[in-house]
Amino acid sequence: MTLFDTAGERRSLAARLARSGVLSSSELRAAVEDVPREAFLRPGVFLPEGEGRWRPVVAARTAPEEWAAIAYSDRSLATQLDGHLTADQVGGLVRGTPTSSSTVPATVVSMIEALGLTEGHTVLEIGTGTGYSTALMCHRLGEDNVTTIEVDPQVATRADDALEAAGYSTWTVTGDGLVGHPWRAPYDRVIATCAVRRIPYTWIRQTRVGGRILATIGSWAYGTGLAEVTVHGDGTARGRIVGRSSFMQARSQATPTHLGDLEARAAYADTERATRVMPSLLEEWMPAFLAQLGAPGSQFVHGADSTGAPVLYLLDNERESFASFREGAAGWVVRQGGPVALWDRVEATLIAWRAAGSPDVDSVRLHITDRAHTYWIGSDGTGGDPVEQPPGGVVGPLRWVDRVA
Repeated sequence: MTLFDTAGERRSLAARLARSGVLSSSELRAAVEDVPREAFLRPGVFLPEGEGRWRPVVAARTAPEEWAAIAYSDRSLATQLDGHLTADQVGGLVRGTPTSSSTVPATVVSMIEALGLTEGHTVLEIGTGTGYSTALMCHRLGEDNVTTIEVDPQVATRADDALEAAGYSTWTVTGDGLVGHPWRAPYDRVIATCAVRRIPYTWIRQTRVGGRILATIGSWAYGTGLAEVTVHGDGTARGRIVGRSSFMQARSQATPTHLGDLEARAAYADTERATRVMPSLLEEWMPAFLAQLGAPGSQFVHGADSTGAPVLYLLDNERESFASFREGAAGWVVRQGGPVALWDRVEATLIAWRAAGSPDVDSVRLHITDRAHTYWIGSDGTGGDPVEQPPGGVVGPLRWVDRVA
């Protein structure tokens, strides 16, 4: 493939991001205009073809103009499937689950803008991915002020090679980002490009007082929220969910794709009753987010019984609990089993949320200690921190505690 100057595409991308309000700082705009996104997509990408199929596009076998158009499109680009497969390893359509990608530029840039970077700041990035976001921050702060961690050795190697080729000899680490990188701490900013069930307290320990952490919270593929918290001198962090966000889960927390025999899981119910709200509400973003607060660690699954009739499930493997839902002529019926009545928790939350006017995710506040994450909607009425609550998950219809232990 011949060399192709993408300076025009980079300027066009920066202009689009500025017009949309995503890109505001002149320093980051210079980074977008200088850093070639296509250099961080090798050996290639997978483009969706529907029905779970992907079409591989290899940089070395693609016309420069077409490759540039793909690289500067306003979409996320899958760069790895099933934890190992890259585009150069297949010759036609393939099925698989994306396990690494180059996130849509608008999301990357908006998150970096939200960090409020200034000269001299140091950043810890969890999830190097392709290395494109790393390069943007290196351009902004200098390569020695950015540390990035990637759990997948193959992905880390490709990113490191791309960063070196682009002129950024930054600190690239292969390892579990959930434990951070204490050897270069403390950091002024921590940013995660993967979703986590809760913000690890190790990140808080590794952040300076007054420093900021930006991470997507949630364990579902949707219904997740972008949390922004500030670290305080008492060892806690406080903040809020600033908007909707969608990232792949951290590898060690990823939900299994094969759940086995769902009917067998739900064979023995302790209770059965009509629901007060439709469980299909969990297909919407904010109700899904609330369900993850009310029943942390749960999964919402579409299934079918032996006759092919649709069945919805709310499952919690760790607590060996389930709720299954069927729609009949009189409405939805829920069967629950196990030590935790999952739907009771979630349903109470959804009813209270609707009564409060159905606020969106940016209404959720967050307080983190070494023992628990406390979430609540709106003000606690005192202007201060939420009152410490007893263990047990939901402690009120619009207040939740997710205990670390």
